[in-house]
Amino acid sequence: MDIFYPIQILADYITQDWLNLSHESYTGSALNFFIYDTIKIGILLVLINYLMAVTRYYFPTEKVKDILTKRRWFGLDYLFAAILGVITPFCSCSSIPLFIGFVSAGIPLGVTFAFLIASPLVNESSLILFPALFGLKTTIIYNAVGIFIAVIGGLIIHKLHLEKYVNQQLLKFKSSSDFQTENNNQKMELKKLLSYWWTDGFIITKSIFPYVVLGVAIGSIIHGFVPAILVEKYLGIKAWWVVPMATLLGVPLYANSVSVIPIVEALVGKGIPIGTALAFMTATVTLSIPEALILKKAMKWQLLAVFFGITIVGIILIGYLFNFLGSNI
Repeated sequence: MDIFYPIQILADYITQDWLNLSHESYTGSALNFFIYDTIKIGILLVLINYLMAVTRYYFPTEKVKDILTKRRWFGLDYLFAAILGVITPFCSCSSIPLFIGFVSAGIPLGVTFAFLIASPLVNESSLILFPALFGLKTTIIYNAVGIFIAVIGGLIIHKLHLEKYVNQQLLKFKSSSDFQTENNNQKMELKKLLSYWWTDGFIITKSIFPYVVLGVAIGSIIHGFVPAILVEKYLGIKAWWVVPMATLLGVPLYANSVSVIPIVEALVGKGIPIGTALAFMTATVTLSIPEALILKKAMKWQLLAVFFGITIVGIILIGYLFNFLGSNI
């Protein structure tokens, strides 16, 4: 069951019934996508930031950091974050609110990036649709490699110590002790706590949301656009540089996996190597211009460049791996 289906009904009602725009038309499709994604990501921002405000009050960031940094997890924290990314039904932009919530809750940066990489890269679509289209063995290998890349990417970002490139506004919050001191150490009433949590969470929401609107607006213009003729012409070339080219061709595009997987199936059916086709699909659903615009508010360009660079290299490796395995899978 799609928990966001009511939002889709609203978007359909506005575009088709109010504005009398066909969903098949470019304008109708773009506006429908803009309404749906703006409302969905906005709701996610509000709910997640509010939840994280409550979490920070009862479970301060210092405790979270102590648990995740002073204890030896042997990489399991990165694995858990990547698996959480797998089971969350989010595209590259929709996973950002939860990523921001993790950062503001004090979860180490590398762990949060393991989630951010895995969420669109390996999701319910690759688990459900892949077996029927590409076989069980391909599905298992793709998802296992995707989780591995997310974990390694998170570990690399952790080792580089890039916390200084995170928007510091996401990290500056009053603890429960600070708030109680301001309240003369009196026990907080529930009504006042609810107001405090809302204010605390809304600080992030209002600073990020304008960039969400901008990112989704650009995404609505290019959403689902795949230059099929160009893709078929160049991705069918048998050369070492085709996989990197397929990856770079997919990065500026913006589409969810459900809409891209059938295209990949068609490409493979026309003789394009499966690794090349998967590299194109993975880059399209994992990285995008709208995602970069929204993330730019949460981090500086240096960290954004490292994230995109690690993910692009990982996607290229996926392509080469599946082309090497070829017919053996």
